[in-house]
Amino acid sequence: MFENIREDWQTHGRQLSRQGLWALAVYRFGRWRYTIRWRWLRMPFSFLYKVLKTVSEVLTGIELPCEVTLGRRFRIDHFGGIVISGDAVFGDDCVIRNGVTVGLKHTGSRGAPVLGNRVDIGAGAKILGAIRIGDDVQIGANAVVLTDVPSNSVAVGVPARVLPRKSASATSEEVVYAENEREWSMHAERS
Repeated sequence: MFENIREDWQTHGRQLSRQGLWALAVYRFGRWRYTIRWRWLRMPFSFLYKVLKTVSEVLTGIELPCEVTLGRRFRIDHFGGIVISGDAVFGDDCVIRNGVTVGLKHTGSRGAPVLGNRVDIGAGAKILGAIRIGDDVQIGANAVVLTDVPSNSVAVGVPARVLPRKSASATSEEVVYAENEREWSMHAERS
């Protein structure tokens, strides 16, 4: 637990004021309590986790249950309005921002997203259902992703369209900007 918290501390720029760090510390504590074998000994830690989780959700607006599988160096850049399903799986070096939902597509149905390594999720994005997101994927701000996204792609729009990355030298902002320019020019031609 302490090794993970130390790594989270470094990932969040060694800033105690980062609310994402607070949520991750509570998450790590929740995972750690499951290592206590004896139920009666684990019970007070489980009660403390539930209290800390509720306080963390109220203070940060981040719902991160300890059942989520997180890779290393998971980073929450901005806080507020973040909801992650307990069935979700994240690879290493993933980044999420405010307003992100990663969870079930329909109430009462099982199956949450599985995200690869180095997935960068923009503010307000929704990733829903039993889908797979490959490695080195960027999810655009406010995108609604309902289908699988292959590695080395960009997903933008509602519902999200999957675009290959133009080149290794093009940044994600350039790819999204170019796509928006194309959409605007197509809209202007129709008008």
